Amino acid sequence: MSHIPAERCLDIIELLADGAVAMPLGEIATRLELAKSGAHRLLATLVDLGWAEQDAETGFYRLTMRLAILGQRYFVATGIPDICQPLLDNLARQSREFVRLAVVDGSSLTWVAHAQGATSGLLYQPTLSSNTVPLHATATGKVWLATLATEQAAENVLRVGFGDADKYGPNVIRSLDALLQELEATKRRGYGLAVNEGEPGVSAIAAAIRPAGGGEALGVVSVAGPSARMTETRVDEMAPLVMQAAAELASFWPLRKRSGQTGATSRMIAA
Repeated sequence: MSHIPAERCLDIIELLADGAVAMPLGEIATRLELAKSGAHRLLATLVDLGWAEQDAETGFYRLTMRLAILGQRYFVATGIPDICQPLLDNLARQSREFVRLAVVDGSSLTWVAHAQGATSGLLYQPTLSSNTVPLHATATGKVWLATLATEQAAENVLRVGFGDADKYGPNVIRSLDALLQELEATKRRGYGLAVNEGEPGVSAIAAAIRPAGGGEALGVVSVAGPSARMTETRVDEMAPLVMQAAAELASFWPLRKRSGQTGATSRMIAA
């Protein structure tokens, strides 16, 4: 199998994973700019290895559950369910709003866990279709960018771009200059803030998860809710809660990286 381009196989997996769709060979080849013969070889390899399957009636290709199973195994192994989730649940109870955890993934952030704290009235549930955090449009993205060198922060955003402003709220940042000014304000404030930016009618605050002794951010914890309820006064009240949650998450985070530590030990420490 050494002649099979791993990068192109991963491209196919990512394409089929988006929305858990089934696609015909021609569409896969067109979307990934591949020759049909090459796409067919790659798909045949994925089928042989158990990552994909072909529908007997339509001939369409789709992923098997193998990727989901491996992803779930990895997610459990990270310690997020047993170490981080209780802290997210506690913050959700305190804030009575929607709480999310994002982790650093190279030059981007990915949302990996959440907790709903609202029990009545308006309940915010995110409508963003991807787990990848829009760095320029969210409190989560901005507070992480504020921990980076200016050049690196700009590079991370420009790599993806500002996208279609119509996809976001009316106050979304639309230029690099405006973003850099906001990052300076975020540093002074100590937490990220987004009001009608990521989504219309939604406000959020976020704090970076950083080791007590300094170092790179490990992730971000955030609280989001309807702007009508997330007033300036309420944001001021919740900011200490979010920053405290970030500090608590940081205090547990390094324990998962100790060599030889078992999941049982992690659970015992977290308890």
